Amino acid sequence: MGRPSGFSWTERGDGTVVVTHRGRAATTLRGPRAAAFLAEVESGDAQLVMARWTGSYRFGNERTARNHPRNR
Repeated sequence: MGRPSGFSWTERGDGTVVVTHRGRAATTLRGPRAAAFLAEVESGDAQLVMARWTGSYRFGNERTARNHPRNR
């Protein structure tokens, strides 16, 4: 399993946080969610935190799909 990469975030003047993945907007956070995101991204692995907050995290079915006969 590879590590998440390609994420970045920008905090706007109004407190809004925009998380991008490879240059495309993945999510926009406002208010208390933006504050919670900023606190978490500063204290942990930023790429992993952004992957989790955007929903671009492992869904759990990758191994099953890899072993499916059509994908061999």
